[in-house]
Amino acid sequence: MKTTVMKCKICETRKPRRHCPGVGGDICSICCGNEREVTVNCPLDCAYLMEARLHEKLAVINPEEIPNQDVRVTEEFLRDHEPLLIFLGAKLLEVSLETAGAVDSDVREALDSLIRTYRTLQSGLYYESRPNNLVGAAIHQKIQDAVQELRNQLSEKGATAIRDAEILGVLVFLQRVGLHQSNGRPRGRSFIDYLRANFPQKQESPVSAPSLIQV
Repeated sequence: MKTTVMKCKICETRKPRRHCPGVGGDICSICCGNEREVTVNCPLDCAYLMEARLHEKLAVINPEEIPNQDVRVTEEFLRDHEPLLIFLGAKLLEVSLETAGAVDSDVREALDSLIRTYRTLQSGLYYESRPNNLVGAAIHQKIQDAVQELRNQLSEKGATAIRDAEILGVLVFLQRVGLHQSNGRPRGRSFIDYLRANFPQKQESPVSAPSLIQV
């Protein structure tokens, strides 16, 4: 009786060592390391991905290449606008998880287009800048819808309105975090993982807390 030798589902050469939920089969450890978030869409709760997160090298950004350097985001600004930061960070996480196929590069494109949009508002004009890719554009629109809903709720409560400059500052901060959290993999979601670890996935209506915007 001939014995069937199991082979890695990716390379079809080496002996499999672990189950990969991303490909729905068993793979070798070499393919796991090489193809993780490159050709394989890895679930965020994969034990091997979570272990890799602890050791992976993130992007080293040249300070001179950081975009929007003219937008000053100080520690004082972040303290004063912490509720807005939590709201936008949590909403960015929410829409990234619910948008099919979204990866870090899509989120960064959405942040870039949102920043360009709010820059035009600062100049007294309005021009909606959107990413060319459909996933990034969907994230952009969902964030814009969330901001408009928040503004409507604040207006109904008679609360202080959010200024465009405040939203711009928070978006620029999130963009900088996203750049630093990039692992350079085409299907990488290390920034989304960072948002998941640092922002609530479920939150009450932001206007339920009177302290949302106090400026």
